[in-house]
Amino acid sequence: MNVFDVKKYPLGNFPTPLERMSNLEKYLGVPNLFIKRDDLNGLGLAGNKVRKLEYLVQDAMDQGCTALLTYGGPQTNHGRLTVAAAVKCGMKAILILDEERPDYCSGNLILVELMGADLYFTTADPKQKAREVMAEYEKRGEKVYEIAPGGSSEIGALGYFFMMQELGRQLKEQDIHPRYLVASSGSLGTFSGMWLGAKYFNVGLEVVPVAVDPLASCREVPAADLINRTSKKYGLGLTCTPEELKINLSYAGLGYNIPDADTQEAMRILASTEAIFVDPCYTGKSFRGYLDLLQNVFAHGDGAIYLHTGGIPAIWTKEHLDSMQDMFWNKTR
Repeated sequence: MNVFDVKKYPLGNFPTPLERMSNLEKYLGVPNLFIKRDDLNGLGLAGNKVRKLEYLVQDAMDQGCTALLTYGGPQTNHGRLTVAAAVKCGMKAILILDEERPDYCSGNLILVELMGADLYFTTADPKQKAREVMAEYEKRGEKVYEIAPGGSSEIGALGYFFMMQELGRQLKEQDIHPRYLVASSGSLGTFSGMWLGAKYFNVGLEVVPVAVDPLASCREVPAADLINRTSKKYGLGLTCTPEELKINLSYAGLGYNIPDADTQEAMRILASTEAIFVDPCYTGKSFRGYLDLLQNVFAHGDGAIYLHTGGIPAIWTKEHLDSMQDMFWNKTR
C-alpha cells in the first residue's frame, strides 16, 4: 500500500507549534533550543497518541467497528486519548487496565470516567482479559477494534512518520537548523515513526529517544522490528538493525511511574523558565534527559528540539502529588 494513500480521521489540530525556548537558553547558557508542542494538538488534553489514533480510528471505521479497546496502566495517557477519540467518533470506549483497581481515583482515571469509558482492571494476562471482554461485547452486537498499547503498530506509526514531514516544513519556514530531536520512548511507536520519517523525508535531525522505564532493556530489537514491518507494509524502502538504534535508559528514574526528585527538578526548570509543564511519569523524564544531553553530550550550539508528547494529567495523580509536597509546599519559605 502506498503510504500517501492511507486515510486518517481528523482528531487533532495540526500543525502543532514549533517554538523557541529563549528563556531556557538564557538559563542554561545554551543557544538554539526549541520545543515541538504536541501537547497542544487539541483532543482530550492532548498528547502524541492523537496522531496515531487518527489512523487507527479511520481503520476501525473502515472495518465497521463500533467500539475501541486498548490497554495500559490505570494512569495510561494512551487510554485517555483512545477514550477521547471514541467519544468524538460516537464509538464505545473500553480500557483493559493491568493493575488492581486503585482505592483513590485521580489523574487520567477521573478523566476517562468523565468521558464514560468502560474500565476493566486485571492482575492476570491483559490479553486474556481482553478476549473475554471482547466476546461479551460482541454478544451485545458490538464490533470491537483492538488497539495495541500506545497505539504502537504499523498503522499507528504513520502518525509520527508524517509528523516528521510537518516538522521538516516548519524548519524550512523558520530557517532553523537544529541537529537533534529528543523525545520520550515507551511503547516505541512514536520513535519508530520518527526514525522512518526523518530518513524518508530527509529532515536532517538525529532522533534521540529517552526511555521512561528503567527496566526497558533491549528495546532496540522490537523498535527495529516495528520500523522494518512498517517500512515493508507501506513500501518505504528503508530498513534498520537494532545496532543502529540507541534508546537512552539513563533518565528513567527509579521505576515506571515512581516519583523521583531529579524528574521533579526538570519539571521545575521548564515551568519556571518557559511556563510549560511536563509530567512526572513521561515527559519530565525525557526533558531531564534533554537538559543533561544539552549540557554534557551535545556540542554547544548544535541546536535541539524537545518533542512535548503531553501526559499532563499525571501531575495530578495521588502518588505524584504526595511526593511533590516536600519539594514544593512543605519547605521553609
